Amino acid sequence: MFVDHIRVFARAGKGGDGIVHFHRGKFRPKGGPDGGDGGKGGDVILVVDNSTDSLRAFFYNSRLAAESGTAGQGSLCYGKAGKDGIFRVPAGLVISRMVEDEEGETRQEHFADLTEVGQKFVLCKGGRGGKGNDHFKSPTNQAPRECTPGLPGEEGQFMFELRSIADAGLVGFPNAGKSTLLTKLSAARPKIANYPFTTLQPHVGVVIFGENSRGTVADIPGLIEGAHANVGLGHDFLRHIMRCRLLLFVVDVAGSEARDPVKDIETLRTEIKLYSEELSKRPWCILANKMDLPDAEENVSRLKDRFKRVKILPVSANEGTGMDKLVAHLAKVIAHDVE
Repeated sequence: MFVDHIRVFARAGKGGDGIVHFHRGKFRPKGGPDGGDGGKGGDVILVVDNSTDSLRAFFYNSRLAAESGTAGQGSLCYGKAGKDGIFRVPAGLVISRMVEDEEGETRQEHFADLTEVGQKFVLCKGGRGGKGNDHFKSPTNQAPRECTPGLPGEEGQFMFELRSIADAGLVGFPNAGKSTLLTKLSAARPKIANYPFTTLQPHVGVVIFGENSRGTVADIPGLIEGAHANVGLGHDFLRHIMRCRLLLFVVDVAGSEARDPVKDIETLRTEIKLYSEELSKRPWCILANKMDLPDAEENVSRLKDRFKRVKILPVSANEGTGMDKLVAHLAKVIAHDVE
């Protein structure tokens, strides 16, 4: 099961209480105050890990917690700090805090964006331990009976939303051939079949351009008209292309399923713009797929007439033709050096 957005509750540990205690010994029956401080509460910490690519673990456990600190002890002994709650998350996680406005309605506030493998983020800080009575001694108060309780840890409701990290995203209607294209470009092997919504989760493939140069391409669930309003897979699709630097609009240029490729591109562009004005301004090109089928050449000419300033790359994912020019274009736009 693939989970890419979920609501969780997180609570850090409470700080341990400080205590009132006085030293008592054989030769000091009335010793001074020696009450220790309470231990700090544990933090709730998220760690970005490349061994996970889903939020599935939080579907089964949506309450994230850390241990509380223990109370202080006599002889100025501090309480034990609570153990941190450490939770592993995939790269590309966007975190929003759920807050209530003055009208009592709940809304989301952007809280964090986790993109780098190994990155650590404290979601909720543990409470500070209370102070023992040793802190309150003075020349005029040599036997204080004051101490402070530990403070509660931070807590809150959060929305976790996974957005795939890829340099380029394959955008298109179901059955346009995105998954097949990804297999030709990279080592990724998404499920391929001739029915809508075969791809129900994003797949990211690595494209090698040279010995020390590469890029990543994501095959994302197929978009349908009305996606900006969350129709069909809607936002499940659109959230995953928000990070892509280049959008590759894949179209069945042969119209093999009684679709008009020109209208398809117009619809795709409209859906992207309605969802995000910022996203619509990203670099993009058209991959005219299924060039091995009848009517493809004629429709490519129509696409060129309609989108005169847009780069159009004729390809056939099934036969592997046009891949060299596609890879060259990707190398020019998204290639980056690797160690």
